[in-house]
Amino acid sequence: MGKLGWTLILLVWLAALLFGLWHWALNAQSVSTLDRADAIFTSNSAKVSQPILFGPEADQKLVVVTPSKPAERPLPVVIFIHGGSWAKGDPVDYAYIGRNFAPEGYVVVSAGYRLVPGGEFPAMLEDGAASVRWVVDNIAHYGGNPDRIYLMGHSAGAYNAVMLALDPQWLEQEGLPGNTIDGAIGLAGPYDFLPLDSESTKNAFGAASNLDRTQPINFVGPNTPPILLLTGNADETVRPRNSRALAAKISKSGAQNEPVEFDNMGHAGIIMALSRPFAGDGAVKRAIIEWLAKQEATQDLENGTPSGTIQPAQG
Repeated sequence: MGKLGWTLILLVWLAALLFGLWHWALNAQSVSTLDRADAIFTSNSAKVSQPILFGPEADQKLVVVTPSKPAERPLPVVIFIHGGSWAKGDPVDYAYIGRNFAPEGYVVVSAGYRLVPGGEFPAMLEDGAASVRWVVDNIAHYGGNPDRIYLMGHSAGAYNAVMLALDPQWLEQEGLPGNTIDGAIGLAGPYDFLPLDSESTKNAFGAASNLDRTQPINFVGPNTPPILLLTGNADETVRPRNSRALAAKISKSGAQNEPVEFDNMGHAGIIMALSRPFAGDGAVKRAIIEWLAKQEATQDLENGTPSGTIQPAQG
C-alpha cells in the first residue's frame, strides 16, 4: 500500500476516534474536554466572557460570546440552552456554540438553569425566563440587540427553548411581553412526551399538578412565533415523532414553522454538528443560519431597516 493509502487510513481512523470521543463526552457530560478541542479550530473567531450569574443559585449562570471584530450596529442575539435530561450540563461547556455562530453576526448567550434534583418543573422555565430578562437588560453592553432575541436548545434545552416561546406566562412573570422572543430553534427536543415513561422525565415532571400543562404541543396557537425544528431520523433518544407532531400542530394553527430531518443522524450527532471538528457537510449549521437570516430579513422589512443578517465590521 502506498503512502497515500496509509494516510487515508490514518485520517479515517482519527475521524472515528474523534467521533467516539465526542459521543462519549456528551453521554458522560464531559463536554468541557471537547469544547476545548473545538477552541483549537475557533480560538480567534470570537470572545467568550467569564461566567455571569443571573440568579442566586450556582446553576443560574451564563456566558456571552461575541464576534472578535466590532459590528457596525447591534447584533441579533441567540440564547442557547443545553441538554442533559434536565439533570446534567453546564453552559460554560457549550461555549463552542457561540464560537461557531458569533462570527456569522450574532451575539450568543449560553444559559444554564437549575438542575434536578432541585430544578424540577417549572424551575427550568423560570430560569430560562430569568436569563431572557438578563439579556434584555444587559446585552446592549456586549453589542447585542435586545429587540432581536432567538432561543435555541438541544434535547432538554430544546424543550426549555420551545416552551418559553409557546407559553408566554414565564416571560410575563419576569415582566416581559410575550413577543420578546422573535423565534425558537429546537434540536432533537421532546415536545409531546406523555405519559412519562423515562426516569429523566419522571424526575423532572412527575410532581407537576397538571401534566398536560408541561407539554409544549398544548400551547400552540395563533401567536406562536416562527419555530425551526431540527431532528435526526436515526434519533433513538428523543424520537423524531416529537418534532413531527409539533410541526403538524403548528402548521394546523397557521403559524410559521420549518421542520427539517437529517438522514442517518442521531441524538448526539445533531449537536456535534455545531462544532467545527464535527460539522461534516455543514448542513445543520447551514439550516440554522439560513433560517435566522430569513427571520432577520423579515424583521428588517417590517421595521424599515436594511435587510439581511448583520455581519461584523471588517478591519
